[in-house]
Amino acid sequence: MKLAWQDSDVLDMPTLGTRVTAFDGLTEVPGGYGAKLAWARNQAKVFRSEFTATGTPDSVATCDLITLPYPTKFGLFRASRAIAPFLSITNRMLVVRWTESDGRRRVLLFEPSDHELGQNTPYFAALIRRTPKPLQSLLTTEHGTVLGHLARLGIKPEDVDYLLFDHLHTQDLRRWVGTVRPQADLGGDVQPAFPNAKVIVQRHELMAMSQLHPLQQPWYQPETYQDVRPDAFLAVDGSLILGPGVAVVETPGHVLGNQTLVLNTSTGIWASSENVIAAECLTPEHSKMPGIARWARTWQQEVVLNANTIETTVDQYNSLVIEKTLVDRSQTDPRFLQFFPSSELTASWANPGTSPTFTHKAIAHS
Repeated sequence: MKLAWQDSDVLDMPTLGTRVTAFDGLTEVPGGYGAKLAWARNQAKVFRSEFTATGTPDSVATCDLITLPYPTKFGLFRASRAIAPFLSITNRMLVVRWTESDGRRRVLLFEPSDHELGQNTPYFAALIRRTPKPLQSLLTTEHGTVLGHLARLGIKPEDVDYLLFDHLHTQDLRRWVGTVRPQADLGGDVQPAFPNAKVIVQRHELMAMSQLHPLQQPWYQPETYQDVRPDAFLAVDGSLILGPGVAVVETPGHVLGNQTLVLNTSTGIWASSENVIAAECLTPEHSKMPGIARWARTWQQEVVLNANTIETTVDQYNSLVIEKTLVDRSQTDPRFLQFFPSSELTASWANPGTSPTFTHKAIAHS
């Protein structure tokens, strides 16, 4: 499949921010995945001490978008003994603002999902077709829209500098960044809702979109990227400090180009991605959900993956340990960490055995 940016120099664009060198050298680590795990844990400690010295952003706000069903076998990979085949997750957007050293103000949207178009993702489209409409309305709750939340926060779309996703599963960005040709399903020409925003994406994932592996195909909408504006993308390689207390850390595994937002706030360091769907999946020994603690104890595994696509499972485990090492403990309940799932497990009457032991629901910083 030919994509618009393949005729441009988008993949050669200079990166932004300051490169994080703490995670360089992983491919040169001698030994197997166990050696790489030890190295990753150590380097996360190195970066943690460096990152706290960068300062804090001006503000972080959390915006609920949609709660929807998700297979238990994916979200609580191998560990859950719940009888419910589905659990519920809530997708949220983080709005991060900071001031550069030269006084310029920046606005970053993390996970600004266009959930209306996201429903066309092959996996979810098939699930919707199999679910009666009355049941759909019971299991899915729309909380707000990206543009509606920004208006509430007093942010104009043209003031948004960056869009960031931990990965591009389910994402259709056409209404956010515009297209170079009319789109029949969207009524013709598509002007960007965020005319000045750049999408920060790992080069690995962007390049993979033109030729997906069969295991990836249910979760992407590659055809929606054929005509997107190529100058809307900032293809980056690895981890970057974007601003005071704001970083993107490469965390491959869930997809090859996975990335994690890391924030230094008034309560300490947070990380956010979809590598797990609940904070307790990073400290499963404290989970009260059926099977989770026992599974972790039996198999001596310290994390429970979110594994709808198992692209490189061991890498995802190692990436989770990086996230786990970077963050601080929750001030609400120190058994759990300040890891904020971009899609967080949410209790639902329809899904017995999947009610989380602990939820964050939001990151607040100002």
